Amino acid sequence: MAKKKDEQKVYIDAPVVDQPITETLEQNFMPYAMSVIISRAIPEIDGFKPSHRKLLYTMYKMGLLNGNLTKSANIVGQTMRLNPHGDAAIYETMVRLSKDYEALLTPFVESKGNFGKVYSRDMAYAASRYTEAKLAPICAELFRDIDKECVDFMDNYDSTTKEPTLLPTTFPNVLVSANLGIAVGMASQVCGFNLAEVCKTTVAYIKNPKVDLYKTLPAPDFPTGGELLYEQDALDEVYNTGRGSIKVRARWRYDKDENLIEVYEIPYSTTIEAIMDKVVELCKGNKLREITDIRDETGRDGLKIAINLKRGTDPEEVMKKLFRLTPLQDSYPCNFNILVGGTPKQMGVREILDEWCAWRYECVRRRVHYDLGLKKDRLHLLKGLEKILLDIDKAIKIIRETEEEDEVIPNLMIGFRIDEKQAEYIAEIRLRNINKQYILRRISETSDLEDEVKRLEEILGDRSAIMDIIVEELKAVEKKYGTPRKTGIITDFTLDAPASEEKAVEDYPVSIFLTGEGYFKKITPQSLRMASEQRLKEGDELVRTVETSNAAEVIFLTNQQQAYKCRMADFDDTKASALGDYLPAKLGMDPGENVVFMFLPGAYTGNLMLFFENGKAAKIAASAYDTKSNRRRLTGAYSGASPLVSAFFLEGDDEFAMHTSDGRVVMFSSASLMPKTTRSTIGVQVLTMKKARTATKVELAATSGILNPSRYRTRTLPSAGAPLRPEDIGQVQAELDI
Repeated sequence: MAKKKDEQKVYIDAPVVDQPITETLEQNFMPYAMSVIISRAIPEIDGFKPSHRKLLYTMYKMGLLNGNLTKSANIVGQTMRLNPHGDAAIYETMVRLSKDYEALLTPFVESKGNFGKVYSRDMAYAASRYTEAKLAPICAELFRDIDKECVDFMDNYDSTTKEPTLLPTTFPNVLVSANLGIAVGMASQVCGFNLAEVCKTTVAYIKNPKVDLYKTLPAPDFPTGGELLYEQDALDEVYNTGRGSIKVRARWRYDKDENLIEVYEIPYSTTIEAIMDKVVELCKGNKLREITDIRDETGRDGLKIAINLKRGTDPEEVMKKLFRLTPLQDSYPCNFNILVGGTPKQMGVREILDEWCAWRYECVRRRVHYDLGLKKDRLHLLKGLEKILLDIDKAIKIIRETEEEDEVIPNLMIGFRIDEKQAEYIAEIRLRNINKQYILRRISETSDLEDEVKRLEEILGDRSAIMDIIVEELKAVEKKYGTPRKTGIITDFTLDAPASEEKAVEDYPVSIFLTGEGYFKKITPQSLRMASEQRLKEGDELVRTVETSNAAEVIFLTNQQQAYKCRMADFDDTKASALGDYLPAKLGMDPGENVVFMFLPGAYTGNLMLFFENGKAAKIAASAYDTKSNRRRLTGAYSGASPLVSAFFLEGDDEFAMHTSDGRVVMFSSASLMPKTTRSTIGVQVLTMKKARTATKVELAATSGILNPSRYRTRTLPSAGAPLRPEDIGQVQAELDI
């Protein structure tokens, strides 16, 4: 026991060593950051991240390039020998590379089963035990001559096997495959280009580095199709710097018989659900009154969003509005950040082609050097065999007369003046092949080998010859695997209005009415003159009536500290005989949320006075509710620290009477409070709080009915107020009864 106590004491008394933050960053954070950048998130010049490369190489070693489909779970399990990050991450990588997922213009995995869709967030892929996969035929171009030492190999994470550092792709896959990666302190987002166009462009660039890239590579191409809005300045920025954004919009058609719009291709950067959610939101806000219904009809025939229109609606005008207000037109950001020699580098298209050509040149050079070495070795062996032809009997005699087996090779070397490799090759010839016919056949290869060795040596000494090989391979890939581009290019899109452009709102006088249960009416003066008696729900009552115009803005505050900004034009004109719009449903409020106050901000020059149960008052400038963007819902509209008792909107200052739960009144001017620009301010203490005292009611002093206001006025805040006298109570009661 004593020993344990001593050990415990040593542990407790151990000194704490302070470490400077710079040292912590250097020893712990920087290695992690570099690992994420180099070994995980940023693609390399072959167009792949390590996770892609490990998966594809595993499938290649499994014989899935020419073999049959196998269960995805089998592939995932085998890949874990190279990628220890877990089966879920590996399978997700395979899904993205698959043909059925449609995330790549040129998919590398042939798939069978449910692999989901890139354009749908709800269409999830099935588990790996249910799906099957193999390598697509184009993967032959990824692994061509990989066994000829054209790329470097390294140990896997536990040094039990080897894996390639890069794949010797015969085409610039770095531009063909779309890629997104987020590292530490940097990111990469490469848009895809059409395979055939990339191959043509690379060939043209090899022949002339100053070639006009737009002639063969007009714009990016996306697997989900759509239409690219051709903006020369934006494309120049992307092509030259590797940064920028590209606008893409959906493709659609109009069914006249059904009076509906069918969207069948959408931007690559969005999903069906995101589009539908936005359209529904706009319809609820009366910003898309022309639409009656929207449905997702995606099926085996492909993507389809059906949008039903009201009778007499112009589909062209509806689509202009949808392009302006929804993700049916979206921007794809570009950031061509690529690892070159282990260093992240942001490059334009021309610089990427230059780096790829330099890397591919080295791959082909190493492959030719490997082939040359094999040819030379074969020629060397045949040269030794040629010497045996001069005297086969002598070779047989040397072997027969050699008593020890270990002396056969040295004796042949001495007898025919050949080296050890040649002697070893001759000694391994079977007895039945020691005849002139066999030997002459082997020697007949010599002249062909000599010509081949000479040709390969000439290629190694001539850079242009290697580049010609690269060009021929590019032309072969284009011819065999090239497909037409999916994304159309639009140069005339002047009809598309900017996001801030809105139709002019018709302006005319209206009267608005708000009831206690949240019903809202907007009625024209003509309609009021015809019938002014308001129809209300049983038990409901009018709490606010205002005369304004149809172009004015209105803000509703709710019991959940949210504000809803609307225009009068968002509401339909109605009649006094109607109940009106139920605001919680009309504005899409949360469950249990109700309107507690309504005000018209006008030019946002006034102040909002809010009074709380804890005796505090907040004076908030109306400008705090003015937003540059056309947002409908503002969270944190006012403080929720205490329940709201009363609210007023003032253009100037006024005097208020605050009533307390113990029968006191405090009268003060709003000028004594400074306006705040923070909506969630808790306010200033007006009422001195004692025991269970709370504020119960706040009125404008002029309409409070108090006969002797000086008795209750205060110059300093907070104040306990004065007890309400009977005559003031009577006056208030009398006015309330009127």
